[in-house]
Amino acid sequence: MYDLLIAPFSEFEFMRRALVGTMALAVGAGPIGVFLMLRRMSLVGDAMAHAILPGAAIGFLVSGLSLFAMTAGGLIAGCVVAFLAGLVARVTELKEDASLATFYLLSLALGVTIVSLKGTNIDLLHVLFGSVLALDDQTLILIAGNATITLAVLALIYRPLVIECVDPGFMRSVSAAGAPAHLAFLTLVVINLVSGFHALGTLLAVGIMMLPAAIARFWARDITVMILIAAVAGMVSGYAGLLLSYHSGVPSGPAIILVAGMLYIASLLFGHVGGLVRQLFPGKHLEA
Repeated sequence: MYDLLIAPFSEFEFMRRALVGTMALAVGAGPIGVFLMLRRMSLVGDAMAHAILPGAAIGFLVSGLSLFAMTAGGLIAGCVVAFLAGLVARVTELKEDASLATFYLLSLALGVTIVSLKGTNIDLLHVLFGSVLALDDQTLILIAGNATITLAVLALIYRPLVIECVDPGFMRSVSAAGAPAHLAFLTLVVINLVSGFHALGTLLAVGIMMLPAAIARFWARDITVMILIAAVAGMVSGYAGLLLSYHSGVPSGPAIILVAGMLYIASLLFGHVGGLVRQLFPGKHLEA
């Protein structure tokens, strides 16, 4: 049992680094995913994950695999795409989801083209699928720092975010804090996607954000409990995915997302809130 569950992390430093990185990523991205899901913005997270690619690719073109250049480029590109998609939705008849889809497709194509101009296929795979087993000290500090910032900002904007999830009309009628909270929330989405980009790549970064949130939805109705479950589900997915990768040779990033997917299927079937088995075999109701 020791060789199966603990030895990979006690014997290899790169496994410990990967574990710490995925744990920090889960703590920051899980709560963000819960609010994206409750606000019916799940596909926005996917679109934004692709939107950061051109900026990261330009950073790669200028400085190679530089942490600062790729992070700054990704943050700028994500914010620009979010702004442009919102602007197009407001000044034209095109809905925000359609404008986001357009920009994310353009961003993905542009980013892949930019990386291909300078890099090799290995560099392209690194950008698209990440390198969680190659996290260095600077990247770990970045991921942990982003998770800390995320939790601190969420604590400040928690009430308006929750009220908007429940009754956005009431929020607009009683307070002007909704718009600033929304902008701060979108910024947190971009920040966590950039963290996920360094570990899991642009194609899988949104997975560690949305799958744990979807898992939590089948086990709780209370938002605070859902946030806790999402964070734990993300950490369990990271730990089990790294073990799966180590023992089977499956690439580490996809292995983490596959484990999260298996947890989602189990939750879909057996979840306490809306699980299929519970719907087929409901418990007895109280009778008068």
